[in-house]
Amino acid sequence: MSKANRVKSDLDDVTSLLEIISVLKDVATNHFFSSGKRKQRFAEFAIAFTEFFRMVSLSNARSPLVHSEVDKTAVVLITSEGGFMGDITSKLVKKAAAEAESSKAEEIISIGSKGARKIKLLTDRKITIFSNIEEIGLYNTVLKVKDYIIKQVKEKKIGRILSVYPRAISLNFIKPVIVKLLPSDELLSKQENIKDTIEKVIVETDLNAVITYLADTWLTCRLYEMVEDCVIAGYAAQSQQLEASVDRLKKEKKGLVLSFRKAKKGDIDKSLREVFTAKMMSGGKR
Repeated sequence: MSKANRVKSDLDDVTSLLEIISVLKDVATNHFFSSGKRKQRFAEFAIAFTEFFRMVSLSNARSPLVHSEVDKTAVVLITSEGGFMGDITSKLVKKAAAEAESSKAEEIISIGSKGARKIKLLTDRKITIFSNIEEIGLYNTVLKVKDYIIKQVKEKKIGRILSVYPRAISLNFIKPVIVKLLPSDELLSKQENIKDTIEKVIVETDLNAVITYLADTWLTCRLYEMVEDCVIAGYAAQSQQLEASVDRLKKEKKGLVLSFRKAKKGDIDKSLREVFTAKMMSGGKR
């Protein structure tokens, strides 16, 4: 096989690989934007959820989910089980470990086994892991985590919950974010601004039960929103990595095109020299 044919074979391979990776990048980018649009339902839910507070005053209600009864903290670490997230997972783990240290957290609740494996190397605190997310499903995983958190709060093992998770600010920028999950006192702070719009509402259920139910629902929504943010960040990371691969392959393809042209010209020159030499040798014999 001539040099030009060998280079052409490599060029064809790179061209095919470039087409495949470009398609994968476009798919990841499309998932990123479509998932971002799906997140709008959380905003719609928040509006509907807040409307409830226009009906009754809950300022005097007491619940461990809203008013912390113990000074004990837990950190929820949310990481992706997918690929391309190694760098951001390391950042999340370091942030969660630092927060657990500064807040003297009782335990770390890890959603995702990859983050759990890494944070075990950085801390000796109790780690509760929720894995097999793909098999169980995002929503069912969130429900399991929510039920566990509420159980710990009601048993007064935890009073304060902080969550560390990735948020894709844009397709090219992902950052670790830390927020307070519990106590969800912001439920009542929101209500302070909008209460008494509707008066003379008959409330038959105990207000503490009402606020506990609302906090439970709010916690489920917030956890699910954070897990969705983690999924979106995964698509952004995929797009970034694949974009970098596309750029490398384009440069490699450009180099192979030049090499192919040079090799093809060299093969032509070599063929001409061989023909000329053969003619000279046959002419000399005559």
